Amino acid sequence: MFYPRWITNLVKGPSVRRRKAASRGTRAAMPSRLFARSLAIRHLDAGSCNGCESEIGLLGSPVYDLSRFGFSFTPSPRHADLLLITGVVTQAMVPVIRATYDAMPGPKLVVAAGSCAIDGCVFRGAPGVVGSLRDIVPVDLWIPGCPPAPDDLLDGLLSLVGRGARAAGDVG
Repeated sequence: MFYPRWITNLVKGPSVRRRKAASRGTRAAMPSRLFARSLAIRHLDAGSCNGCESEIGLLGSPVYDLSRFGFSFTPSPRHADLLLITGVVTQAMVPVIRATYDAMPGPKLVVAAGSCAIDGCVFRGAPGVVGSLRDIVPVDLWIPGCPPAPDDLLDGLLSLVGRGARAAGDVG
């Protein structure tokens, strides 16, 4: 569960592990200068247990400080550059995900965060579960984990926009 790691991070600071948790999707990488200064993120919960959401919430804490990298969350997909999807993708959420993706202006990026968004995890094969997010929208980045750690989320976002090498020393 994520609580022991969260409490450990509060007491000792975040772990400094650098594992290859984030992997790129199949679409061609966009030029990093498009998102050189800021990136507006629209988070869409497709039906999760809120484990991923609590880890995403930690990105705004003083330990990770998402805003120092120019990232911010936006409530509207019309202002978003990146769609961050968590949770199990069900048949009821497919039109919502497509509508949100279509409402975003181009160029747009999509990140599947957590094992549930990537392939359905333990819910794969259940009635009403679609499975992988890649069948609905093109995914640029997969961040595995149940839930993914905040430093993995931040490392993945930085590598997606081409700032991973420059800011790697700033994380944590």
